[in-house]
Amino acid sequence: MRTALTDLVGCRYPIVQTGMGYVAGAGLAAATSEAGGLGVIAAATMSVPEMTTAIRAVKERTGAPFGVNIRSDADDAPERVEVMIREGVKVASFALAPRRELIARLQDAGVVTIPSVGARRHAEKVAAWGVDAVIVQGGEGGGHTGPLATTLLLPQVVDAVDIPVIAAGGFFDGRGLVAALAYGACGIAMGTRFLLTSDSPVPDEVKKVYLAATETLVTTKADGVPHRMLKTPFAESLERSRLLRAVLNGARFKRLSGLSWARMLREGRRMRHGRELTWAQVLQAANTPVLLRAAMVDGRADLGVMAAGQVVSVIHDLPSCEELITRIMTEAKATLSHLSGS
Repeated sequence: MRTALTDLVGCRYPIVQTGMGYVAGAGLAAATSEAGGLGVIAAATMSVPEMTTAIRAVKERTGAPFGVNIRSDADDAPERVEVMIREGVKVASFALAPRRELIARLQDAGVVTIPSVGARRHAEKVAAWGVDAVIVQGGEGGGHTGPLATTLLLPQVVDAVDIPVIAAGGFFDGRGLVAALAYGACGIAMGTRFLLTSDSPVPDEVKKVYLAATETLVTTKADGVPHRMLKTPFAESLERSRLLRAVLNGARFKRLSGLSWARMLREGRRMRHGRELTWAQVLQAANTPVLLRAAMVDGRADLGVMAAGQVVSVIHDLPSCEELITRIMTEAKATLSHLSGS
């Protein structure tokens, strides 16, 4: 299936695997790209050496194009950009808002830039900077999310910008891909669906929790920004969190990360920039990575944040990336044939 997305990045199918911290490593990104989609390494939760190793590991496993997702507000973001350029990464995406100077540097080096947005005005802003495409995530999506449903946000953005638009939030099958194309998107991006594949590194016991889940919730108590995650006792406890809980979580993160309190507070203040956060939320923002790691790496579903889109309630299996993408494309072609009456 040829679209503006496949033409832009060189993948066979208009399907993107999003950059999920502690989930989208070299294995998942390589499996996605090798299957014809666009795999993306989630480098925001990696050190620069870890990111470099992951990039090289993907290149060893597949010759297909792939992307890397970074945090543009990180102190070492310019260094990461130079690594991506040096290693020949095809696509750059961003956790949180991108920076104009980073976009310019990447584009000067021929790297395709695809930031994610959750509002029309944000899409218009980055389009004016000259980015190559945008991923538009509706409120159904997991992790950091906005209030507007994909079915309302997507057509607004498609009408507002003249660059390729990739739809995210609520997609898991071929029917959704066709629907996104009908709205004017050039493809779909999925996180939760790729998290629940056999190629995903998430521990099996945590995957079982996801497969059994029927509900998600949105809270600002994790890091001050609306965050959609599985509805678990731990997630619900965040709604009751106070400064003491944040300090205790911060102490645990400090032990695991080796960061000083000063460094953690600087990180929290950076994430606080432009937001009305309490000091409890500042501390929580600084140690949110350990809450993600607890579930996604350590297998502690009872102690960790488990980001999830609303589609989790309709996902019941763990196909490989190849099986998943083949299934989606088969469903999409069947849907198109049905609509055309053939």
